[in-house]
Amino acid sequence: MTIWQPTITTQGPRYRGIADAIARAIETGELAPGQRLPPQRRLADTLGVTVGTVTRGYAEAERQGWVIARVGSGTYVRNGDASPMSPLRHSHPMDARTIDLSLSLPPPHPLRAAALGRALQGIAMDDEVLQRAVEFQSERGIPAHRERLAAWMTDLGMPVDAEALLITQGGQHGISLALQALTRPGERIAADVLTYPGLLDAAQQSYLKVVGVPMDDEGMDMEALARLCAQQPPRLIYLTPDQNNPTGAVLSQDRRERLVELARRHDVLILEDGVQYLPEQERGTPLHQLAPERTLFIFSTAKVLAGGLRIGTLLAPPALRERLSAALRAQSWMVPSLMVEAVCRWVASEDDRTLLAWQTQELGERQRLARETLAGFAVGGRPHGANLWLPLPEGQRSAVLQEALARRDVLVTSAEPFCVGSEPAPQALRLCLSAAPSQEALAKALGILVELLHDPPAAPWQTV
Repeated sequence: MTIWQPTITTQGPRYRGIADAIARAIETGELAPGQRLPPQRRLADTLGVTVGTVTRGYAEAERQGWVIARVGSGTYVRNGDASPMSPLRHSHPMDARTIDLSLSLPPPHPLRAAALGRALQGIAMDDEVLQRAVEFQSERGIPAHRERLAAWMTDLGMPVDAEALLITQGGQHGISLALQALTRPGERIAADVLTYPGLLDAAQQSYLKVVGVPMDDEGMDMEALARLCAQQPPRLIYLTPDQNNPTGAVLSQDRRERLVELARRHDVLILEDGVQYLPEQERGTPLHQLAPERTLFIFSTAKVLAGGLRIGTLLAPPALRERLSAALRAQSWMVPSLMVEAVCRWVASEDDRTLLAWQTQELGERQRLARETLAGFAVGGRPHGANLWLPLPEGQRSAVLQEALARRDVLVTSAEPFCVGSEPAPQALRLCLSAAPSQEALAKALGILVELLHDPPAAPWQTV
């Protein structure tokens, strides 16, 4: 069998040329859906480049959504039912015409960059802070930083004890840290049958099996979870109880209490993800308050201040803190105190309160706009949430609609990336209302969506 060899025509880094060649080969049919790419070392020898260059090229092609890497198996061209727009990743830099509703980002505002700038300027004038930033610190973070972050979370209606916090490099790091420290390869963890893709990626990296639990508008089905626990209890249960990502479903109070009862009876840990921020009045009783001895709570600056900060917190029971600290130390020794200091200065300023008040109002207005525009269609989501869940009318296919929207410069996400295991993906779209650059851009994108919903594109034949 002849090894596929890319023709590199792109000027610039070789790895990017490899990624662009993969994209061209897939678009022209030279590489077929499901086809495995050549082993990286073999292709490196063929091209006369390092293995690292090929690895970066494959990673860039995966980031753009053309291929998928499977641990221990290789890298494969995505199947025809998954377009390059379906993964939760950025592709090439988008032009001004593109309206991206595919990533759950905080709504754009110039105050985000300005507030960070003021925090950094303050740091630059503080010799003590600068000295501390060039020194090693405890893996759990500087006590003053943990106290500031705990006070901030308390102000947001999430009272926590600073002694219970570990500072992390964002919410995703908190998930990975918990899985690495508290599970062993081959163990099972449970999650909603539609769940955050970052959890699925972290579980794959830790060689864990994720079991999907059925859900409805009240969140995870506790009877299904009870049957699962009776057969073989999972090591850990992951939930986003205040708004499931992607559907926006809320775990009811009765189910929260039932979950805690099951977790205690079967000695199961709970990983509660609160990164998708909501105002206090829209949140239920935190699981870490109902079961503090076995619940870990993840929070982050990503949806409140800015995603690029990569600073978060992990609230942990006393019995688990040493194991989590050891895992964090093994991963990176500590979270850089310089960025933590910037966040602490930001949240101690008026900028934080001004930005959050604006964001809450803005998201409420975007939700109302979306629901008015999509009147007559069944939608799910929270009044001040970042996302809207749109089950499609009978007979319509999410992949077809997603591609049609992309041709009109509107990017959305199908249910595919959120599916646990081999569960079939529902025909639905997640719309990240917060990511649009303005309400005007959001209105334009929603208008295009409604137009296509009323006059759906025809699905191309895949076989004869």
